[in-house]
Amino acid sequence: MKRLLLLLLCGLLIQTAFAQEADLSHPSPKNPPKEKGDFKKTDLVELVSLDPSIKLDIRYATDNNLVGRPVYTQARAFLQRPAAEALAKINASLKEKGLGLMVFDGYRPWSVTKIFWDITPVEDRIFVADPNQGSRHNRGCAVDLTLYDLATGQEIEMTGVYDEMTERSYPEYTGGTEKQRQMRDLLRSAMEAEGFTVYEYEWWHFDFNDWRSYRITNVPFEKVK
Repeated sequence: MKRLLLLLLCGLLIQTAFAQEADLSHPSPKNPPKEKGDFKKTDLVELVSLDPSIKLDIRYATDNNLVGRPVYTQARAFLQRPAAEALAKINASLKEKGLGLMVFDGYRPWSVTKIFWDITPVEDRIFVADPNQGSRHNRGCAVDLTLYDLATGQEIEMTGVYDEMTERSYPEYTGGTEKQRQMRDLLRSAMEAEGFTVYEYEWWHFDFNDWRSYRITNVPFEKVK
């Protein structure tokens, strides 16, 4: 019995050592990366102030997210002004199809990006941004969103669900139903027409074409002016 317990303990220690080694090979910084160069002035705009019909489902202000607890103190969504104005234009264009935009996330403080990185297994980190580099969400130029039915207010079904870390999240995924793929591709076409680009691993994540022009920001929602 003692021998078995010793073997189990040794196994646990080895497993822990490997986990620590993997983590130390790419440690998470304590503070946002320092950037050099000329950047545009940060001008974060609350999306619903431009168009109240943009529907919000801010999961990170609830327990229903990949962390399992709220990481936002407020259920709000912001983007840099040009990106926010483009999104309002997209939402207006979808109304003739009986559809609207449902936003899961926009600007994200850098500290939240660090939380996501730290809790995500190494093999799934293609789905989260590296805090050493900062994310496009941190710059206020990325948005996570889907479509909803204007008549019912219900979210449109896609090939996978938001924040799902599987191949169903890939924008080129060929599975699912024809209707799901059509809706996913319709969203992508509408976003690309106004200067957004889909992230290669997430059908819901779109980057605005001017994201490199803005600094990484770590301001909490309640302090956004």
